Amino acid sequence: MQLEHKDNISPVLKDGIKNYLIDIDGTITEDVPNEQPERMAICEPFPDALETINKWFDEGHQICFFTSRTEEHREVTEQWLNKHGFKFHSILFGKPRGGNYHWIDNHLVKATRYTGKFTDLVEKEVVIQVFKD
Repeated sequence: MQLEHKDNISPVLKDGIKNYLIDIDGTITEDVPNEQPERMAICEPFPDALETINKWFDEGHQICFFTSRTEEHREVTEQWLNKHGFKFHSILFGKPRGGNYHWIDNHLVKATRYTGKFTDLVEKEVVIQVFKD
């Protein structure tokens, strides 16, 4: 991992390197609910997601899958990702289900909603919610 350390603060990634947190179900493959784990092994990846994520990995970005699947789905999830050739650094299980996420952090957070196509990211001005000054 490409981190810079300073005394008494959390490490940060080097300039230009992103820490991608990427959902699995409904984002890189069909939407498979936890209640149907048998489908997790047989669903197919979205080709544009595989290509884009592996490109980001090869460019040096950090790839972490962040999923609502639970720890009991770890083995089938890791096998599926490896079978289809996804390059990644880590997986976080147990993301809250239901969407409408609002992430609050002491680090800069950017979010991109998946709407059916994985591509390189482009800049766009949007309205966001922030804390009062």
